[in-house]
Amino acid sequence: MIARLAPFAFIALWSSAFVAVRAGLPDVSPLYFLAVRFAIASVVLLALVAVTRQSWAGVAARWHHLALAGALINAVYLSLAYIAMQRVSGAIMALIGALNPMLVALLAGPVLGERFSPRQWAGVLLGFLGVALTVGARAAESAAELVPMLIGAAGILALTLGTLYHGRYGRGIALMPANAVQMIAAAATAGLLVLLFETPRAAWTPTAVATLLWLALAVSIGGMGLFLYMMKSGMAGKVAANFYLTPGVTAVMGWAILGEQLSLLGLAGLVIASAGVWLVQSSR
Repeated sequence: MIARLAPFAFIALWSSAFVAVRAGLPDVSPLYFLAVRFAIASVVLLALVAVTRQSWAGVAARWHHLALAGALINAVYLSLAYIAMQRVSGAIMALIGALNPMLVALLAGPVLGERFSPRQWAGVLLGFLGVALTVGARAAESAAELVPMLIGAAGILALTLGTLYHGRYGRGIALMPANAVQMIAAAATAGLLVLLFETPRAAWTPTAVATLLWLALAVSIGGMGLFLYMMKSGMAGKVAANFYLTPGVTAVMGWAILGEQLSLLGLAGLVIASAGVWLVQSSR
């Protein structure tokens, strides 16, 4: 039951992060926001590991692998995405982000020994088409520059490499200690990026505090915990396919929570992407 519900919960939490970011970032500079978010998640996870008396035995020999994967998946990916979105639209970032499942599927063969069937490859392509329909029109309407698009693509490459690296070296470790190490590494990396590239600013309004706590507790702890759980129990390519659904689910959440426009074409794209993910997940 947990294995079947985990992808749906992960998609909902990961998609909610984009809505929360749009609500909270006007009050806090992006890299500082990320550093504080990861620091809170690290403290809470360390406390949970201590209270539940979980063993660090499996972490001791591979903590450096977990730290590198956590820095790539969390700090590097999100920092580059936030920097890119200061100059390009979220729709363009969503299109660039759709490269992640395709890259993971392509590279999981030589790196992890995973093999996709023709039906699963059809699902990968269908998922990409669904994302293109969901955000393609909005992306075409917005002006974009090459440099921020390359920055966004570098973030997606970091997410892809972090996913494959964790699949290679991070499996078989208890989820909570593994997530704690990854959050600590992400907090340290984001803090370094703040020192190098940003002058921090923060107005801790009720909205900023609420979104920060949601992102730290629900997304960084709950969402990343589900991501690591799926990586532990499944193929990296199948796990990455879930990212195809986040643009469509985010659009629905933005319509329901923020009153943003929701098009019929976007809904059709969500349906097509869902069919693609189903093909990837249902094939053995």
